[in-house]
Amino acid sequence: MTQKMSEKVSPKVIGAIIAAGLMSFCGVIIETAMNITFPTLMKEFNVTTNLVQWMTTIYLLVVASMVPLSATLKKRFKMRSLFLCAIIFFIAGVVIDFVATQFWMLLLGRAIQGFGTGIALPLMFNIILEQVPMSKRGTMMGIGTMITGVAPAIGPTFGGLVVSTLGWRDIFVFLMPLLLISLILGLLCIQQKVPTRSASIDQLSVILIILTFCGLIFGISNFGSLPFLSWQVIGALVLGIIAFIAFIIRSQHLDEPILDIKLFKNRRFNLNLLAFALVQTVALGLSFLLPNYIQLVNGNTALTAGLIVLPGAALGAIIGPFSGRIYDGIGAKFPLRLGNFLALIGVLGLALMGTHLSNVVILGWYTFFMLGIGLHFGNLMTNGLKTIDPVANSDGNAIFNTTQQFMAALGTSMSAAIVAASQTKISNQSTATAVGSTHAFFVLLLFLIGEMIAIWTITRPTRNHKSATKSAE
Repeated sequence: MTQKMSEKVSPKVIGAIIAAGLMSFCGVIIETAMNITFPTLMKEFNVTTNLVQWMTTIYLLVVASMVPLSATLKKRFKMRSLFLCAIIFFIAGVVIDFVATQFWMLLLGRAIQGFGTGIALPLMFNIILEQVPMSKRGTMMGIGTMITGVAPAIGPTFGGLVVSTLGWRDIFVFLMPLLLISLILGLLCIQQKVPTRSASIDQLSVILIILTFCGLIFGISNFGSLPFLSWQVIGALVLGIIAFIAFIIRSQHLDEPILDIKLFKNRRFNLNLLAFALVQTVALGLSFLLPNYIQLVNGNTALTAGLIVLPGAALGAIIGPFSGRIYDGIGAKFPLRLGNFLALIGVLGLALMGTHLSNVVILGWYTFFMLGIGLHFGNLMTNGLKTIDPVANSDGNAIFNTTQQFMAALGTSMSAAIVAASQTKISNQSTATAVGSTHAFFVLLLFLIGEMIAIWTITRPTRNHKSATKSAE
């Protein structure tokens, strides 16, 4: 116990985590803030709804394609070099978007930002896993998830406020000071603890990863607006699935694959990853459904919608470090089970009152949900990585972060498709949105029930688990 109390996290490590976290924060906040600007961009650049959605889709495609490479990049390049590469990409993308005169320039800027975020996001967690003592890891993972978790909380409010008072281009201006702080902290604080080594990057694996996420995310993004049997939906999904299967087969025949897929043989790792994926899908689904409901059903502005979801989302982000400390102190069982229970109660309340949700009721149930998210979301990743050999931490980290990006696209697109299905059957848009949202709430509730089963299985004591815990102590 005395040894655990004496273990401290150095200021340089904290600075390095904040540096990488700030850049990830900027990537997420632009994503959520720009969603508010879509109607403005459609008018200014004369583009359709389907086309403007590529502002988010192309970003997710690049991030999801880059994150799996993080384990190999970490072995081959120094952390500071990776960080500098990431922030240069991101600043370049921000500048391109700020000066964009054509819509294709906006898309190019977002894609370049995706390269930066795709490198920075796993880098932050790799620093935590490599340089933070085990006894403090839950707390620091909580801080890491808080940094990125605050962004979607304030993104819609920030975007609505800037667009209504200044203009959409100023969203990028306001991020430059944060990026400069991130750059300075990164240069001063990021240290190399593990020596680099030559690590080959299999080109065919990279192509298969890109095809996997291009197919899956493209298909999911078109699911709500195009027929399921169209090539843009079913064709893209089949391409993604085939590419993923080919990637697995290819990885099994490589001495040094891009991702160590042997980790999927670990049952406890898989259960933590499954729970993480399910709750991420629910969180992103609600982040689409609730602002949409507040505007289309309750008749409020985008800024009002952002303000209503802000308290719950901010609470969920802020509670992350405290839940990590609880995890460090008493283990996974209490924060994981309580967090899932509170999240489930929040979604159950939204589902049962689905067609009669006032803004105050939405605020209340969403705050319940986000308190639950704050208590256990980051701990699922910490607990999952604890089940594997520390040597494989960077691979496990890449798998969790890749899953997070993919489920973000799935949660949003799935919820949009459910609401769109009701809107095609009911002529009144307000009623159709309320009914469709209610159906989506019940689907998301099923996801949380699935997560509950996974969590109770994870935290159920076993003889082997008790022995491993005693050995670790």
